[in-house]
Amino acid sequence: MHTERADKLFKRLRGARLDGSYEDEVRKLHRVELLIIDDLALHRLETTETNDFYEIIVERHRTASTIITSNREPPEILTMMADPLLAQSAMDRLQSAAYELVVEGESYRQRQKPRPAKPVNSDQPN
Repeated sequence: MHTERADKLFKRLRGARLDGSYEDEVRKLHRVELLIIDDLALHRLETTETNDFYEIIVERHRTASTIITSNREPPEILTMMADPLLAQSAMDRLQSAAYELVVEGESYRQRQKPRPAKPVNSDQPN
């Protein structure tokens, strides 16, 4: 299993292109049994990032499990990618055998936020 935020994954792959380890990095992503890409399309994906996403999804399609998390719905994710054709092709593959889980409600981060301490009543003796 491998879990990584989308922005960090694409940044790592960009660096791998520069140091010549790109093919090895992509091969590792293709071979992992479960790949979890967190926060996809939090911001716009550039052309290279869209290409990387497409390559990862195409190679893993129907051969390995992939979980994508996003705060955007699939149609909106498409608008966040630089190349609409590659984006649509990748999303079609994902959705062809996907289970879509929509989680609604208050953010769990808000529920975990520390609550202010209750004021101490100065009238009571200690």
